[in-house]
Amino acid sequence: MTPVRDFLGRFWRDESGVATIEFVIVVPVMFTFLFMGVELGLTMTRQVMLDRAVDISIRDLRLGKIQNPDINTLRKNICDHTVILRDCETSLLLELRRVSTTTWNYPQTPVACIDRAEEIAPQTDIVAGGSNDLMIMRACVVTDPLFPTSRWGLRLPLDASGGYQLFTVSSFVNEPR
Repeated sequence: MTPVRDFLGRFWRDESGVATIEFVIVVPVMFTFLFMGVELGLTMTRQVMLDRAVDISIRDLRLGKIQNPDINTLRKNICDHTVILRDCETSLLLELRRVSTTTWNYPQTPVACIDRAEEIAPQTDIVAGGSNDLMIMRACVVTDPLFPTSRWGLRLPLDASGGYQLFTVSSFVNEPR
């Protein structure tokens, strides 16, 4: 036998380092699943906190605790009730409008979100409505993923700035005054 053939034969039969190869293959996959689970839990917590904050703000608005609401007052009220959303006041876009009870036309456009890649934020309608008016509030917040690689496993649609959108839609009827 030739020396090369002897070396290759010994190399092929040598079993040292086999556990290392399994470790190198399995551990990154396990960590990926772990990070995706943490990201999914954080995303769901953010969504629930946004829903809760919008519901509390709508309750305050409906009961008249917020007088003459404007975009900044509503945004601050919602952001005060959600502690887990970072940069809430700069990344939250609200829309409040009256729904006609004769035509029942709800907004057909998708919920508008802030595009953090742009310098100018889109303007949305804030209409307080009157007594017994059916109102709809749509809120969208753009937030960053905790682990940038988890977007592939969770299939999060990211915008140009690397954030994903969480939105909520809620309706209510203004109390009679």
